[in-house]
Amino acid sequence: GVSRQQGPERAVSVPSWTWTWLDDRGSAVEGPLSPAFTSRFDAEVWLGQVWRERAADGVATARLERGDGARVPAADVDLPAAS
Repeated sequence: GVSRQQGPERAVSVPSWTWTWLDDRGSAVEGPLSPAFTSRFDAEVWLGQVWRERAADGVATARLERGDGARVPAADVDLPAAS
């Protein structure tokens, strides 16, 4: 028989996406941690559901960050002030 040699298996790395909360001076705001998401889309949908709560906590900007450190274009979202 013919033996086939298998190559090493490669783990597929899926980047994680998380939000960092900033105040109006650009300093980090303590508060609930963002869950990690497997897609930018899911992270943005979630922010759409919670932005009012974060704004009420003093968050002025939500910054989307990718877990592998790659630069994320257009990743800062300014939150309207809570009313």
